[in-house]
Amino acid sequence: MKNSILAIFAAAALVGCKKNETTATDNSADSLATVSTSDSATSGTTTDSAATASNTDATSKRASLSDQDKKFADAAAKGGLMEVMMGQLAASNASNATVKKLGEMMVKDHSKANDELKAWASTAGYTLPTSLDAEKQKKYDELKAKKGEEFDRAYTDLMVSDHKKDIAEFKKEASDGTEASLKSFAGKTVPTLEHHLMESEKAKDAVK
Repeated sequence: MKNSILAIFAAAALVGCKKNETTATDNSADSLATVSTSDSATSGTTTDSAATASNTDATSKRASLSDQDKKFADAAAKGGLMEVMMGQLAASNASNATVKKLGEMMVKDHSKANDELKAWASTAGYTLPTSLDAEKQKKYDELKAKKGEEFDRAYTDLMVSDHKKDIAEFKKEASDGTEASLKSFAGKTVPTLEHHLMESEKAKDAVK
């Protein structure tokens, strides 16, 4: 009889232990789930905060743009695109080796400047023109129709006159612009444009 009672107590104690183990396991699982959910929520909040900060920065920069900044950015984008397109024509259509080399330099340098301007626009939340205006398109079409020495003379004439105009516009933005990073872009690009003007004048003299 005593043995039977002891056996019953032993069985009851064993069941109690298993229940405690199950409860402990469940509690552990719940804790892990809570931590996981908390981490996910924190990660989502961090990402949202970063996106909000980026949008706020772009909005702030866009709001700080003056009419001078916008006018310059639009003109630089269209002018840079035309320089690349005309440079590609010169690299393939010019009859003079100096003119071909000039065209290749224009494509390389203005492509780089165009990319820098696009990067600025992305940061500032500003939309740049992506095509030529009617005046620049007409210049391009007229140049494209020319061949040989006539092309060489027309291209070098354009490069001299356009770069004189470009230098004046970039210097004006560097001194009168409002948005700091756009002013910096304009200022650091001026020496490149001055070099282009010098090389364009040399090429022009070579095809007189």
